Amino acid sequence: MLRVAVPNKGMLSEPAWDMLSEAGYETRKNSRQLVVEDTENGIELFYLRPLDIAVYVGSGTIDVGVTGRDLLLNSGTEAVEDLKLGFGASTFRFAAPQESDIRTLEDIEGKRVASSYDKLVDDYLKAHGISADITHLDGAVESSVHLGVADLIADVVSTGTTLRNAGLRVFGEPILHSEAILVRSPRLAEDNEELAVFKRRISGVLTAHQYVLLDYDIPISKVEAAVEVTPGFESPTVSPLHDSQWAAVRAMVPKKQMNKTMDDLYNVGARAILVTALQASRM
Repeated sequence: MLRVAVPNKGMLSEPAWDMLSEAGYETRKNSRQLVVEDTENGIELFYLRPLDIAVYVGSGTIDVGVTGRDLLLNSGTEAVEDLKLGFGASTFRFAAPQESDIRTLEDIEGKRVASSYDKLVDDYLKAHGISADITHLDGAVESSVHLGVADLIADVVSTGTTLRNAGLRVFGEPILHSEAILVRSPRLAEDNEELAVFKRRISGVLTAHQYVLLDYDIPISKVEAAVEVTPGFESPTVSPLHDSQWAAVRAMVPKKQMNKTMDDLYNVGARAILVTALQASRM
């Protein structure tokens, strides 16, 4: 069976559980359940700390896992990023006190940097020729400057409100744009059949989240113009209607562009434009 690690808590946990459930896998029924054996679907789920998942996968103890790109890079393991999962987006930035003269990457030279992602930060600074003293903290990194532990910090930033409340401001380019990813053990072949089935299911869920099915009627004379608006994945389905002057068209379109696509189709001459949500897919 394929051994799969998922976060047991944190911002990635619930989206990961929902994704697996939508893909048809059995998930845990209570927070005390650490392992779920889904024999019917050939996988075994292990609920682990997000920080540890890349380590287990990199060592080959676990075949694949759901974690963040930042956690993977900070782990220093040989686990391989295999698939972007489309949730849990975050940005990793440097931040210094409002009144500080630390405003560029070069200003970090010789300074004290506090972070929960010390390896990631160290690798980034070394890659840019910067030498700094990096202190590892497990949490509350934004308090380290006020407490005199560091001159600046490197941390995940979403709105920046927490940093501003701590008297800090972000500066420089982002260290990393992170998101949830599927990581694979280097000991598991890319063409492994169990892995291929698992990835097809997950990709099917991601596609269903990103696309909708669009149906509409269009005069025969305007089919080509309408098809340019909705080319679909391979090609849209075009079917004749009882009225020989009209055709019915079905195509998948990106969910984010759904309303604009409907407007464009209406302007071309399409009518009875209907949208259907997708629950799953295989592409």
